[in-house]
Amino acid sequence: MRKLIAILFIVFGWIPVLKAQELKCDVEVNSQSVEGTNKSVFDNLKESISTYMNETKFSNAIFSPNEKIECRLFLTVKEYADDRIKGELQLQVSRPVYNSTYTTTLFNFRDTRVEFDYREGDPLIFNENSVENNLTALLDYYAYLFLAIDFDSFSPKGGQQFYDKAQTVVQQAQSMGEIGWRTFEDNKNRAAVLSSFTDSNTSGIRNLLYDYHRKGLDEMVTSPDKGRAMITESLKELKTIYDNAPMSVALSLFRDSKLDELVNVYSKAPQSERESVYELLQPIYPTESERLDKIKKGAEGN
Repeated sequence: MRKLIAILFIVFGWIPVLKAQELKCDVEVNSQSVEGTNKSVFDNLKESISTYMNETKFSNAIFSPNEKIECRLFLTVKEYADDRIKGELQLQVSRPVYNSTYTTTLFNFRDTRVEFDYREGDPLIFNENSVENNLTALLDYYAYLFLAIDFDSFSPKGGQQFYDKAQTVVQQAQSMGEIGWRTFEDNKNRAAVLSSFTDSNTSGIRNLLYDYHRKGLDEMVTSPDKGRAMITESLKELKTIYDNAPMSVALSLFRDSKLDELVNVYSKAPQSERESVYELLQPIYPTESERLDKIKKGAEGN
């Protein structure tokens, strides 16, 4: 679709649309935990982040306005002192399913190690070649990750250039000494999240992104059995990831974005198919018995 639009731009001269930014990002900042502070600083922060995410051109990729990647960034501020903000980010990315009004979640992650300096009125400046500060490093990293995951869902490993850009941000941010960036600091920080998509032991999650979405969900509207069969096949990548790296954040990323959806995907599937999916997922997610039981039982058990 994006290649077709690019051709139309060239043929008909729709040059202004070529400059359209990639993201349609809903930004919220919750500062209820912070007392005795002028709340205007957080209103200003919200506006600055929203402008940065929605008006920065992060790549040369071609997007029409209705193709922008829908994402959500929810910052919960837990501490604010001496221009230092500490808190956590809840991040979500979604994409439409072809031939339907349904939107599917691609990425759902809570980043609990967020700290950065911010003074009211500080400009946020995008620099493709270096990170200006930890806040813009955070925003750049997630913008590139959103692009990478979205592109992977539309073409086989189509997001590689954006994983590369995110890796550059990680490397530059590590030199600043901020938390959340260091390799092996913990298994769910930003370095670990990126590695889950790029490390050879777990990069099968990228195959899953394409097969599950483009060959699976996108097909289900016109051919439910065919699309669902591809989703079932794609889930085998989780078994490989689990065997190679059972503590990988790739597994929790999938759980948090997809388990509820799988309940609906398999609600009308044959019993044998539901049972095979249950048997594949249960050893990987042993604490998710409620949702896995719903997959196993299907529509008659809900």
